[in-house]
Amino acid sequence: MAHVSDLIATDIDAYLKAHENKSLLRFITCGSVDDGKSTLIGRLLYESKMLFEDQLAALEADSRRVGTRGGEIDYALLLDGLTAEREQGITIDVAYRFFSTDKRKFIVADTPGHEQYTRNMVTGASTADLAIILIDARKGLLPQTRRHSYIVGLLGIRHVLVAVNKMDLVDYSEEVFTRIDREYRELAARIGLPDVLTIPISGVRGDNITQASANTPWYAGAPLMSILETIEIDETRMLKQAFRMPVQWVNRPHLDFRGFAGTITGGVVRAGDAVVVMPSGRNTTVARIVSADGDLEQAVANQSITLTLADEVDASRGDVISSAELPAQAADQFEATVVWMSDAPLLRGRNYLLKIGAKTVTATVAPIKHKLNIETMEHVAAEQLALNEIGVVELELDRPIAFDPYRENRDTGGFILIDRLTNNTVGAGMLHFALHRSHNVKWQDLSVTKAARAAQNGQKPACLWFTGLSGAGKSSIADLVEKQLHALGHRTYVLDGDNVRHGLCKDLGFGDADRVENIRRVAEVVKLMVDAGLIVLTAFISPFRSERHTARALLEDGEFIEVFVDTPLSVAEQRDVKGLYAKARAGQIRNFTGIDSPYEPPEAAEIRIDTTTCTSAEAAERVVAELRARGVLG
Repeated sequence: MAHVSDLIATDIDAYLKAHENKSLLRFITCGSVDDGKSTLIGRLLYESKMLFEDQLAALEADSRRVGTRGGEIDYALLLDGLTAEREQGITIDVAYRFFSTDKRKFIVADTPGHEQYTRNMVTGASTADLAIILIDARKGLLPQTRRHSYIVGLLGIRHVLVAVNKMDLVDYSEEVFTRIDREYRELAARIGLPDVLTIPISGVRGDNITQASANTPWYAGAPLMSILETIEIDETRMLKQAFRMPVQWVNRPHLDFRGFAGTITGGVVRAGDAVVVMPSGRNTTVARIVSADGDLEQAVANQSITLTLADEVDASRGDVISSAELPAQAADQFEATVVWMSDAPLLRGRNYLLKIGAKTVTATVAPIKHKLNIETMEHVAAEQLALNEIGVVELELDRPIAFDPYRENRDTGGFILIDRLTNNTVGAGMLHFALHRSHNVKWQDLSVTKAARAAQNGQKPACLWFTGLSGAGKSSIADLVEKQLHALGHRTYVLDGDNVRHGLCKDLGFGDADRVENIRRVAEVVKLMVDAGLIVLTAFISPFRSERHTARALLEDGEFIEVFVDTPLSVAEQRDVKGLYAKARAGQIRNFTGIDSPYEPPEAAEIRIDTTTCTSAEAAERVVAELRARGVLG
């Protein structure tokens, strides 16, 4: 290996000490596909002499075998490690690399340029202090350039370095560089990027990478490496913020010790400081700051510590211990920007898991206020967000969380959205502010409880959720079940799919987003009726497992009984009492479940009814028998 410093060979302790005291710059390379991101980073690694001899030998061999430079060194191969990447000549996954110079340490993330991998770019950018946005001098600004630039601004990256690459392919034209520089600065002004530097480079030829190039005498600025080594990193910025420490773990090794472990995301804390635990709002003081090296007088941002508090306050994983003078906020309704990362669209009314720090809560997407047109930067009305789209939404959580606006603290203001069924990360978001109604609307405790209402009714409250294709027989069976329960003196109500669309849901259509909202409204009504002590029967297609899961989650264990009326599509079509299947087959009805809209059958319904082997009356008898067995009927 070509040593970065002779101290490695002569005095390793001195080298490590000098290395420890260097500042660390985290940065990303981004932009459109084939702009030369991987090549640039490979060149930086090569020029910083951070490659072992066997790595250089492997690089030379790979360059001859799969490279795109006609046998010359293809620096991109240092980053494009996946077989698919090498075959296609593109970056798919995020590749992280470490290198250093005499002046600074660096961690660089090489992010993919293809639109379909925007989610990977967001991942790489989430911890960066600087972004290098590459632009192909031949092509100028492209849609993905604008998308990545906007995301960089959203994520709060303070420094943007625009590298106009492949200048060797435009004969190092000053005119080309000037035009691109002007166009990008216009874009930066529109999206609010405050600190932008532009530099002409050639990653392949090495122009303006480590030293000024004779090919660009008209460029008076510093070379790229010099800018990276000297650009200001505000390492004290986090120290100037108000104290924040999300609780990651309640440390209770024995009865005499109860501490709260976590990493400080902002500010400074000292023993004796007044703090407040959010979202509960309990005030106390710091008793001790415990670390692996013993008790500390103070701790600062990015330190991992354990705090003990003077009072026995209720604090758990996901809560935030913050400064009493400038505490974190607490709310359960927000406006936020979301970058969508899933093939399945984000739908209004659908529930997702929201993870912020160590806290995971249920979030419902309320109105989608608008999405961004990447080409024009205009705000466009939207009912859903597709893959890689960016929009502003309102979120309603099932309980309050502690937070700061993202622009103030990236750690306590950033979150991810997780699909409840697949557990896949489907979105990344940034909190703007709490909605006023989050503070103004409070839950009112009432004297008469659900248990009291149920006792008076002589039954346990429950929901019978009938689901199945149109024409399966849901409404018929639900009607017969209610008839029997009514005869037995029980308090019931049927919510039928057609009936609620005459009032509660008359404003909704039959697209996926409207179906989600339809079931969300019905589920909230069911919750109220169960709270009233009733046995509620619902007869809805409810095609999506996610929404049925959401309805179940609103009730207590044992109160939600899913009844799958299992009727094959062919049998449902034969019945076709309303003539809907025939119209759907003829293209007269769109988004019809089973034809051009999917139905997701239950995976573990409490009751399954095969209507090809029993009558509606027999099915009703079976449901009532199940209610008796569960103790619902008293």
